[in-house]
Amino acid sequence: MRRNQNTVAFASNVKLGPVTHTVLVALMITVLGLIYLTQATRTTTYDYEAQKVDSKIAELRNEKSDLEVENARLTALETVRSSSVAKAMQPASTTEFAQ
Repeated sequence: MRRNQNTVAFASNVKLGPVTHTVLVALMITVLGLIYLTQATRTTTYDYEAQKVDSKIAELRNEKSDLEVENARLTALETVRSSSVAKAMQPASTTEFAQ
């Protein structure tokens, strides 16, 4: 007996013809293709979800920026109204408009 050789050879009782081999190979290729398509579709779905989240983040950033501007504007009005200069002003007695 030689080293690294099997002493018993496996012999299958089922004999498959060339047509059966072709069908089995085609079936395996089809299954592998379906697995690939499933993975590619899953990746695309995650990409769409990530894109939706990114657009929502951009929308919220714009809204935050708008709110910060409005807050600054309203704060500035309150500061002007409560200033000592504004308190010292007199209301206009009469107003005339040019025609």
